Amino acid sequence: MARGELRIYLGAAPGVGKTYAMLEEAHRRAGRGTDVVIALVETHGRRHTAAMIGDLEVIPRRELTYRGAAFAELDLDAVLARRPELAVVDELAHTNVPGSRNGKRWQDVQELLDAGISVLTTVNVQHLESLNDVVARITGVEQRETVPDHVVRAAGQVELVDMTPEALRRRMAHGNVYRPEKVDAALGNYFRTGNLTALRELALLWLADKVEQQLGQYRADHDIDATWETRERVAVALTGGPEGDTLIRRAARIAARTKGADLLAVHVTRSDGLAGADPAELARQRVLAESLGGTYHQVVGSDIPQALLDFARGVNATQIVLGASSRGRFAQIFAAGVGVTTIARSGSIDVHLVPHELAGRGRRRGPLPPALSRGRRIAGLVTALAGLPLLTVALRLAPDLPLIDDILLFLVAVVAVALIGGLWPALVAAVGGSLLLNWFFTPPVGRFTIAEGQNLLALAIFVTVAIAVSWVVDTAARTTRLAAQASADAQTLATVAGSVLRGERPLMALLDRMRETFALDAVTLLEKDTVVASVGQMACTTGTDADAEVRADGDLRLLLRGRILAASDRRIVEAFAAQAAVALHQERLAAEAATAKPLAEADRLRTALLAAVSHDLRTPLASAKASVASLRSTEVAFGEEDRAELLATADESLDRLDRLVANLLDMSRLQAGALGVTAIEVGAEEVVPRALDDLGPAGRTVAVRVAEDLPMLRADPGLLERILVNVIGNALRYSPADRPPMITGSSHGDLVELRVIDHGPGIPGDRRDDVFLPFQRLGDRDNHTGVGLGLALSRGLTEAMGGTLTPEETPGGGLTMILALPIGYRP
Repeated sequence: MARGELRIYLGAAPGVGKTYAMLEEAHRRAGRGTDVVIALVETHGRRHTAAMIGDLEVIPRRELTYRGAAFAELDLDAVLARRPELAVVDELAHTNVPGSRNGKRWQDVQELLDAGISVLTTVNVQHLESLNDVVARITGVEQRETVPDHVVRAAGQVELVDMTPEALRRRMAHGNVYRPEKVDAALGNYFRTGNLTALRELALLWLADKVEQQLGQYRADHDIDATWETRERVAVALTGGPEGDTLIRRAARIAARTKGADLLAVHVTRSDGLAGADPAELARQRVLAESLGGTYHQVVGSDIPQALLDFARGVNATQIVLGASSRGRFAQIFAAGVGVTTIARSGSIDVHLVPHELAGRGRRRGPLPPALSRGRRIAGLVTALAGLPLLTVALRLAPDLPLIDDILLFLVAVVAVALIGGLWPALVAAVGGSLLLNWFFTPPVGRFTIAEGQNLLALAIFVTVAIAVSWVVDTAARTTRLAAQASADAQTLATVAGSVLRGERPLMALLDRMRETFALDAVTLLEKDTVVASVGQMACTTGTDADAEVRADGDLRLLLRGRILAASDRRIVEAFAAQAAVALHQERLAAEAATAKPLAEADRLRTALLAAVSHDLRTPLASAKASVASLRSTEVAFGEEDRAELLATADESLDRLDRLVANLLDMSRLQAGALGVTAIEVGAEEVVPRALDDLGPAGRTVAVRVAEDLPMLRADPGLLERILVNVIGNALRYSPADRPPMITGSSHGDLVELRVIDHGPGIPGDRRDDVFLPFQRLGDRDNHTGVGLGLALSRGLTEAMGGTLTPEETPGGGLTMILALPIGYRP
């Protein structure tokens, strides 16, 4: 059975017309003869959207009951049984009511697709999992319903339903998105012009990445290697030399000329495993590239120009930046450099050769390390000095052999010396062997002269072959040793990276690992003359105290004490130093982020406060003002009953306003740490009745079961009363009329627990802590009963008195708030 096709209508915000566009497509498909059903469409009371359903077949929804409330969800089984060609399923990111087959609606859609049913659906950019935190930072609203990006990217078609922020705000002002009473709050908060502009850009960029992914897949499927200049991508080739900084900055300037251009730094590692680049320089250059908004890549290849071009074509790069060759003019006569070869093979990719200070000066190489150890070289020399005379004696005692056989046996001896001691002992053996062959075996014997020309040629060939074989053996040994050293260095760096990543303090973990790896007594990181971090004993404070000093970055220096570094170790230490600079930078960024977090939280609370009080302060004020204005009016004569009702309305509104302002002030004092708490011994039987009286007639319906012998508790009576009023008021608000809340009291060890029990709809277990967030009204079903500070303030006041306020599920359904406070006097 063929899998169904998924088409998603993506929008930047609610109200842009996703559902309307989806229904238009459904009508178009139905007009072409496709079997189309409406599995689920959310109109949100928008008449134009509801009218667009028209005569399309609608599958009835499935009714579910959760915690006493009725919900209508997608009837997945009914759609599967109906088996249409195309199903319309709105709001892909929706979370299903507990009791449904799947937790998320996108999982329902996957079942429809697996059954061969194509689906039209909608999603807003704020519901994409990868953008959830970004949207929260922009709008101040965290989206709890998300859909994994891979689900949306797997869709056959993703169509953007776009609208300018100004047009969407006009649509909202006309009442075409939300109900009139919600328009002002929405326009002043989530639907601000800046928010909508940012969300629109996120949607466009996400869709552009989706299109780029499809383009890459198309190019791969059709074996297209040519560069398609759909977006400027600048690749800069790094060798690990000091000219890399210049190249990166030049490439960044080139990329900056085109908005949205990508910067990619790439280093080609030799496939023979030899370390040719300075790891410390590469580490610093990687940091520089990433700080300029680029990315760093490393590829392996024996043909550096071809590996570079393969990478560029693989990422669809349009330009390559290379440094001018540092090889001397004489070297360039015999072989073209990387730059010239890259230009010749680049095809449609633009190549920039950037001059730098080292261009044309020739490569500066350090002394090559010996291929073999000193003991091996001495052994080879001894073998040459002792073995050749012994071979000469043996050949003189042997029956007469032709000269060519003597030469071959001496050549075997030279190869043996080369295998044992390397190049220089082999050269000694080659020269010594040629002299011995000339004196003892080449006519006229006993003189350094050669009578026949063919013997001269044979000896010349012997010397040449001997030297060539010696050089090959020495080179192979040196290559093997360098490869082993590079492998060990790589293993060391990998171990360091692992320990740093697993550590809570990467800088200290890095320095400690360095001290262990190189058997040092102390490692110190200095910034100018200030010790930033140090491990080990007797840390260095100045360069004169250290056995070795390595520059990390800028003003940072790494001081080592314990032993003098070998030249081969210094390269790895420089890489350590570069990573130490990066780790220090990351730790400082983390510290800055931690410092900024309280400020961001305060800003979030301020934004939420403005959003909440925009409606909740205005409502009681408007109600009180209307009542007072009516009483003062001379145009209408009110009876005593009407006047009493107006006065009661004004009194109730002003009481609500007083409670709201008091909660705001107390919350501000809590956050500032300025709330005064006077804890004394007080009985629950004293405070609970006062709290119920403050709740008015509704408080008289609450059942109280507090034992008379309940121990005294230690609390501030005024604050405890405020807590109980908030918690009991919340329970009254959600309790059924025939099952009012109940208060019980008990003691457990050193705590007294007061339980406020209700049998309302309750709260899902994973969202119970959310009710204690400031300005949070779970579900947002009641937008005129407060700003959502009551429970947040209650928990803060409880903790200020050394207690806890925790929610748990009421058996049989509902919510129980447990207020636990320290015990006072036990009678």
